[in-house]
Amino acid sequence: MAATTPSTIPSIAAGPWGAHPHTHTVVFLHGRGDSARAFAGALARWRGSCGRNPFQLFPSLRWVFPQAPVRALARAADTAAAWPQWFDVWDPADFAANEALQAHGLREAVPALRRLLDAEAARLGGRRDKVVLAGISMGGATAAHVLFHLDLDLDGAGDGAGLPLAAFLGFACRCPFVGRDLAGMRAVLGLQQQGDNNDDGEGRGKGISGGILDRALRGTPMLLEHCVDDATVPVAAGRQLTETLRAFGADVERREYPAGGHWFNAPTGLDDVREFLERRLGVVAAGADVRRREQVLGPTDPMDLS
Repeated sequence: MAATTPSTIPSIAAGPWGAHPHTHTVVFLHGRGDSARAFAGALARWRGSCGRNPFQLFPSLRWVFPQAPVRALARAADTAAAWPQWFDVWDPADFAANEALQAHGLREAVPALRRLLDAEAARLGGRRDKVVLAGISMGGATAAHVLFHLDLDLDGAGDGAGLPLAAFLGFACRCPFVGRDLAGMRAVLGLQQQGDNNDDGEGRGKGISGGILDRALRGTPMLLEHCVDDATVPVAAGRQLTETLRAFGADVERREYPAGGHWFNAPTGLDDVREFLERRLGVVAAGADVRRREQVLGPTDPMDLS
């Protein structure tokens, strides 16, 4: 079952809750084989040391969960085999094997996700610096390539190009096509408009380093978390992503945890996210009113995902 990523990605959303004003939006990409709805429900079960989940900690945030398309598995013996995935992988045990296969899905997903980010920024008065991009596993790997293309005018309209995001959160993720410089990462997908690597003609190319547009990439604060016992995406692959982003001039904070597998660490992982968002976004995690809200919304799933 072949699929392409539509120009408008289907998604579900939750928040903000109660009387809280909408201050920021998190666009959170799920992993391979998952769904937006199942992932959102799982996120509600992630708890910090205070016993609260991300939605309860930050009730003024809108959370958007895009759904990856169902793509055929190129290597599967059953030619009808397909999974929800942002891009296909030839060998999950060797990400570099037949790596060119990954470019097809990324080439479709990156512009569509850029449009989603710009649509969410429009809800906040055009403030891209109020939008957080996040991803786990393959969702984080896809988000990395969205970051590489933040400075480029992919649709010819110039909307949002060159403007940093509020933050990037990556969990248990790696970097497809690792080992290339920023121009090389962009060349793999071939999405840039002519001249994009040097100037956008509107002054947003200021902050160019090495002759390449990178202001948005450099200006987006990033937090990467990885569990050392991850058997699906080895922590070494996550470290390569960190090194790659830092080599491109990005402001990256990295946290590693001894346990948690190919998932979020709890409770420290969420505690670190809370501290990062409070410091970088200027938001304050919910405090005294959380007990009252739990009585109304329930302790585990305070979301309307309809």
